[in-house]
Amino acid sequence: MPKVLIALTGARVWSQKDGTQRPTGFWAEEFAVPHRLLTEAGVEITIATPGGVVPVPDEGSLSAGANGGNQEKADEFRSYLEAVQPVLDTPERLEDIDPAAFDAVLIPGGHGPMQDLAVNADIARVLSAMLPDDSKTVASLCHGPASFLAAGDENGNWLFKGRKLTAFTDAEEHQTGLDANAPWLLEDRLRAGGAIVTGGPAWQSHAVVDGNLITGQNPASGEAVTQALLERLG
Repeated sequence: MPKVLIALTGARVWSQKDGTQRPTGFWAEEFAVPHRLLTEAGVEITIATPGGVVPVPDEGSLSAGANGGNQEKADEFRSYLEAVQPVLDTPERLEDIDPAAFDAVLIPGGHGPMQDLAVNADIARVLSAMLPDDSKTVASLCHGPASFLAAGDENGNWLFKGRKLTAFTDAEEHQTGLDANAPWLLEDRLRAGGAIVTGGPAWQSHAVVDGNLITGQNPASGEAVTQALLERLG
């Protein structure tokens, strides 16, 4: 049975440029869709967060507005999270994770990863062990690739330099209206580090597969990323 680590943000706020703290968490759809598909496929899932803190969804991700105006869709995600709450309530500590025990790591987004995973030594340790190993798979969605920024090799070189990937685009961030007060923008940072970043139309599913690296642009990309991950897992 394949084993997948889902590394979730433990952040509850996102520090803004003006010093205010914006409520955040993980994006509901980006966890719920992959978790459901992986579970249905018989994958063994472990959830981990920094410090083992209980992760919380960004309440904004459970609104109709964040789901194309579809309240039913938002309610479905809320119901799914309620159904798996016992699992979310008991995450492993990212500090205790042995990457050798997993076939893949999946990192959902939400703005939370920009707060904690982007500077987290333990997600860096996991990525540094898994990305160079072709038998392992690294997958991430939307703002999840903020976690990539933490990962360098022993010589200080960024592991994702030259890799093809996608993430939440600066254009999409502008459309949310959150770019003006954001301390930094994800696409901008990934490009500056040397990643080869591509983007599809805003809010449409767009996934990029570069060897053992699978990334999705936004919440709508969750199914495509998970299907690509399942293909890698065989």
